Amino acid sequence: MRTELISAPGDPARPNEDYAAAGLPASGQGGSLVVLDGVTPPATEVGCRHSVPWFTARLGGALGELSASRRDLTLAEVLAQAISRTADAHRATCDLSHPRTPQATVVLARWSAHEIEYLVLSDSALLAESPSGAVTPLLDDRLARVPRASLATHAITDATIRNKEGGFFTAAADPSVATRAVTGTLPRTEVRTLTALTDGATRWVDKFRQGDWADLVTLVRKEGAQALVDRVRALERADTEREFLGRSKVHDDATVVYVEL
Repeated sequence: MRTELISAPGDPARPNEDYAAAGLPASGQGGSLVVLDGVTPPATEVGCRHSVPWFTARLGGALGELSASRRDLTLAEVLAQAISRTADAHRATCDLSHPRTPQATVVLARWSAHEIEYLVLSDSALLAESPSGAVTPLLDDRLARVPRASLATHAITDATIRNKEGGFFTAAADPSVATRAVTGTLPRTEVRTLTALTDGATRWVDKFRQGDWADLVTLVRKEGAQALVDRVRALERADTEREFLGRSKVHDDATVVYVEL
């Protein structure tokens, strides 16, 4: 089995808000991966004394432990328990009802000798490649479908679509959000690789349009995860007229986990 993991900050002067992990059980049978993209808060009071990296480390650690130790739980149940555990760690000191309490997108996958379970919440991505080379993107596209006017300001987004029906959902302090995740299972024999990415890395496809999902997986398999991030960074620097980036950050945290099963 080959596993690659890279997580590069968008700005070396700021903490990386992404989280990534891949694990194998002691038995050597199966494994799991976790990728989180912490949501950068606005420069205003958000009711929490903790940073986004603190939150993603807590939530990511709980997801990794529970997905390995509680195989009796579905991945949605794993996410719900991990959110509850993380919320309990700062419930007494922070206002967890604030719409910008620390939160993150989630990709979670777990595999055994027979099947692959997956969960995706918000705009990070999981790509499943078949033995023939066909790539199936496993996505939660709700954020891409909201009206652009709803994203005009933080206040509008928080009031109208963030963690609301008809909008999009992230993992924050409410465990019931786990029921909103995109989940499913695939036969192990139909998947030869999994690639999980935050939106700082999926820019190669969805912003810069350098290729499709299959092209991205081929690039990572042949040249490595670092090569994908390097190409994204070069494209970001070259887009001085913001033809592709628009109002997005010039550089975003970029995380890739690649697993050959």
